[in-house]
Amino acid sequence: QVQPVESGGGLVQPGGSLRLSCTAPRTIFRITTMGWYRQAPGKQRELVASITSIGIPDYADSVKGRFTISRDSAKNMVYLQMSSLKPEDTAVYHCNRVLLPRSWQHPEDPGFWGQGTQVIVSS
Repeated sequence: QVQPVESGGGLVQPGGSLRLSCTAPRTIFRITTMGWYRQAPGKQRELVASITSIGIPDYADSVKGRFTISRDSAKNMVYLQMSSLKPEDTAVYHCNRVLLPRSWQHPEDPGFWGQGTQVIVSS
């Protein structure tokens, strides 16, 4: 496996919750910071949450207090628990390596993107 595989997206009403899952390539997972990115239609990709190899999370201001990132090293999995969802959270969500920490609005492209998972927040 070279690319991450994301799942868990769907349609949810504003204020609702979703949990996204990502299976990351074993070759990179254990030694790198992983993150969740999102790209809304017509907008650039942004980094919204990251977690270091030792489990230290960090968040963009736009999701702080609403999203929680976690990882299971034994399973090479990364998760994103999203709550209090807003229409502006609508996007395709991807997980991938994070090359430059805290580069929320202009993240460097780590390549090898998976298909992503679509999140739609709408009433």
